[in-house]
Amino acid sequence: MSRQARIAALVAICLAELLVVLDNTLVNVALPSMAVQLEADMSGLQWIVDAFTLAFSGLLLAMGHLGDRFGRRRFMIIGLIGVAVMSAAGALSSGLGQVIAARAGMGVFAAVVFPATLALLINIFTDARERAAAVASWTAMAGIAVALGPTIGGWLLKYFSWHSVFWINVPVALIAIAAVIVTVPESRAAHVDRLDRIGIVLSLVGVTALVWSIIEAPKHGWLSAQSLAGYLLSILALTVFVGWELRVATPVLNMRLFRNRRFALPSLAITVSYFAAFGFLFLITQYFQGVKELTPLEFGIHSLPFAIAVGFGAPIATMLAQRFGTTAMVVSGLLILAVAMYIAGQTRVETAYVGPVVVSMILMGLGFAVVQGPATESIMGSVPLAEAGAGSAVNDTTREVGGALGVALLGSIMTSVYTHNVGDKIAGIPDQIMNPQQKELASNTPISVLEIIKTPVNPLLSQAKTDLIHAMKVAALDGAQAASYVAVGTLVVAALIVALTLPWRPERRPSVLLGWREKEPIATDSDAESARRA
Repeated sequence: MSRQARIAALVAICLAELLVVLDNTLVNVALPSMAVQLEADMSGLQWIVDAFTLAFSGLLLAMGHLGDRFGRRRFMIIGLIGVAVMSAAGALSSGLGQVIAARAGMGVFAAVVFPATLALLINIFTDARERAAAVASWTAMAGIAVALGPTIGGWLLKYFSWHSVFWINVPVALIAIAAVIVTVPESRAAHVDRLDRIGIVLSLVGVTALVWSIIEAPKHGWLSAQSLAGYLLSILALTVFVGWELRVATPVLNMRLFRNRRFALPSLAITVSYFAAFGFLFLITQYFQGVKELTPLEFGIHSLPFAIAVGFGAPIATMLAQRFGTTAMVVSGLLILAVAMYIAGQTRVETAYVGPVVVSMILMGLGFAVVQGPATESIMGSVPLAEAGAGSAVNDTTREVGGALGVALLGSIMTSVYTHNVGDKIAGIPDQIMNPQQKELASNTPISVLEIIKTPVNPLLSQAKTDLIHAMKVAALDGAQAASYVAVGTLVVAALIVALTLPWRPERRPSVLLGWREKEPIATDSDAESARRA
């Protein structure tokens, strides 16, 4: 391929990646509108986010394997078509269950697209420096999506309904399909192992049972029989999964990779950082649109400091890791995240945006970036180049599972505290302020304050309505504060584990993300086939 053809292929692949990553940030902005129109409680909103994430994370390894076997370009096109179809289904949905099902379908097809992106780049760009630049562009696309998502979503919701955040995916997917067909060559692995179907099923059952139990816990009780049964099922499934993966000849997740500290501990750091970041973004949606009563577009603009900090910090952190070591950067990033979550937890109703709120968002973005670059570099650099696909798959899977757990756990903690603090007050409010259906929704969903604000009441009840809205906002922030403390504790423990067990001495080796040395061979599928035959 000529250089111009390779660049065109890179653009097409990055567009496909953008579509996958952009989806979650678009939907986050639309959650308040969906809560009102679909009459969704907090667990319903959590499932709108996590249905995509669970399907995506649970199938990444399997779909990457199938793409290697049957053709990555072919799978990418199939996945993009599927995302477009399921996005249209989401846009046409009229009920919460339909939206959640559409989101799960989008997650399935996104898992078909995403593993093919990096694998195709590795085989298209065989020159060390060009490959490093291509991988850097691929990595930066996630930060761009974080920046664009809330703003684009806010603009759409200013002029259209929440259905527009689904419709926008359709033309983007069609453009990406056309670009991939025209510019991207087919690629498949020279040799692939048998698909570990049992491992896939066990992992999906274990993670889904855990997330479902956490999301539903505020409704049924954290220690209810239903919740305990879910925890037990999850523990059993995940325990059997680990045992099976260690025994089977061709595991879907190579657990032996975790024996390498430079692989295992950065994977832990990425999981915990996504846990905090996704939980933070979910909670801040409730804050900006439920407490501060901002429009979706205003929310998108106000969230830009986080996105800018991510884009600014990631490349710098990766370069600094070469000088000071992965451990120093990852520990620093986790501690910055802990400080950011603590500051965010101190936010009250009267707290000004310019001040603690902006500071927490900037620190959150910087901490997230400081962890991601060096940790990803360590993961990819600790496995042989021929196993780069396995390292990338584990990296993608752990961060998505961490994000799903962050939304589930932190969102459920917020809901539990909110319901405990304000539930009785809502139940005692006259029906002239809130009808019984609104009371049920408001008891479980902080952002339902938007519905109350729109409802006209008798002037004699206006003060009672104002007092109730303020009490709901205070209760929501009390819940967010409790959730932030859990996140802070998790981040500090992870930082201690990394600090005590990951070597501090910088490794003097070629950087996977900054470019391999020219003297090192760059493995491709054809090289792997030659080595296998030899």
